[in-house]
Amino acid sequence: MKKIIALIVAVLFVFAVASVSIAAEEKKAAPAAEKKMEPAKKEAAPKAEKKAAAKVMQVTGEVAAVDAAAKTITVKGKKGDVVIAVDDKTLADVKAGDKVTAKYTTADGKNTAKAVKKAAAAKKAEKKAEEKKAEPKKEAAPVKK
Repeated sequence: MKKIIALIVAVLFVFAVASVSIAAEEKKAAPAAEKKMEPAKKEAAPKAEKKAAAKVMQVTGEVAAVDAAAKTITVKGKKGDVVIAVDDKTLADVKAGDKVTAKYTTADGKNTAKAVKKAAAAKKAEKKAEEKKAEPKKEAAPVKK
């Protein structure tokens, strides 16, 4: 009886070792199969990366130049000048000296505007603040008892 139990345990041990070695071989074979498929993935991956890489950036500042021939504006921001390609409508609305906030993307080394907003409301607020500073302060009238 002891011999039969020892034989069964030995057989189970052999199967356990064999299954572990087969699983290890499959793990080695799987990456090799993926490497063969990677060229197809690499072709599709740059397109996906370009879409992901086209993140929207923003610059706020004064329009330094407007180039109607090239359909670009140059915005003088905190980190330097940024040249942005714009559409005809934006080109007509924006003039040199305007304060704008421009959202743009970069593709192939060219900045393309997504949105350009004038900061006209900020200018009005500044003018009102200056007017309030210029007004003389009125003294309160004495209170009658």
